Amino acid sequence: LHDCLTGETLPDTDDERVRQGLARLLTERLGYERTELEPRLTIDTRYNGIAVQTRIELTVRIAGRRLFIVRYGPGSLVTRETAAVAAARVLDPDYRIPLAVVTNGRDAELLETARGRVLATGMDCIPDRQRAEVLAKDCEFAPYADPGLRDKALRILNVFDREVCCAGGSCAPAADE
Repeated sequence: LHDCLTGETLPDTDDERVRQGLARLLTERLGYERTELEPRLTIDTRYNGIAVQTRIELTVRIAGRRLFIVRYGPGSLVTRETAAVAAARVLDPDYRIPLAVVTNGRDAELLETARGRVLATGMDCIPDRQRAEVLAKDCEFAPYADPGLRDKALRILNVFDREVCCAGGSCAPAADE
């Protein structure tokens, strides 16, 4: 399986096929340039000796600023909202990314990340390129600099995105505690 954005060879899994479908949706139907999409960014956390790597499937840039992230996971969307908002708040060190999309590949929610509210639902809620330009002008790209709030968001990611191996240990790579 080849990444439609970078050409990299990826593991051929059902989840990766959905991720590639999302990237194609953004480029082929919603009008984004490949250069506006950043695939597979990560946030590493370590708390209480537990290292977790949070994966952001796609990050969308408009006019040089990250406008929204896309997080994919099978199943219920509501269980993904808190971690998506936390990730958008801390991914960029200079500002809180104002929007987040959570999707299972068949349904989606658009979230604003200042308060974590759901703005819209359904796959149609993913902004097309033209709408993203309007949103980028209307959204606030405020710093998320308060150390306590950043730490809280990172702790949320450490708990919500932890994967437990069948052997009972954590599968994530090492991160600084």
